Amino acid sequence: MTHTVLSRRGLLVGVGATLMTPAIARASEDFSRRNVSSFLAQDWRDHFETLGVGAIVCDTGSRALHYWSADGSDYRVYPTSVPKTDELTRRGYTQIVRKQVGPTWTPTASQMERFPDWHPVEGGAPDNPLGTHAMYLDWPAYLIHGTHDTRKIGRPSSDGCIGLYNEKIAELYGIAEIGTQVRMI
Repeated sequence: MTHTVLSRRGLLVGVGATLMTPAIARASEDFSRRNVSSFLAQDWRDHFETLGVGAIVCDTGSRALHYWSADGSDYRVYPTSVPKTDELTRRGYTQIVRKQVGPTWTPTASQMERFPDWHPVEGGAPDNPLGTHAMYLDWPAYLIHGTHDTRKIGRPSSDGCIGLYNEKIAELYGIAEIGTQVRMI
């Protein structure tokens, strides 16, 4: 017959672990619920009258881009970077007017005022802020583009553009046509 000796320290650790278990479970459940809620599906009808050649909703609040094909059979959601501030965020309706593989980046006048040491970067350069692909909107200086800096995705980190991982912008580039309607919310 063996006797188990229970120390005061063992008892305190056991009671503490027992009391903490429900709190830890609730915290992880709350975290996953918050994390998932950002990527809840949207309905294109809440934003557009028709799908046209396709539709994109850039949701700056949830940091997600929603894409629908022309016939509605293809719906995709991508994590994005969003503008750093509300002042840099343009909201409303626009469309894709041009697409470019290996885009060249040129700082805007306001960027040059804030960052005088910035200079244009050729397409294909590893430090190109536009990444591998860009889709230009009919608003000057606003784009949906890739990024080589993957730390930016999921964060407010741009000067107005919507950024995607390079492999995701390449995928979207391949399916979104010129004329695809875009709504920034």
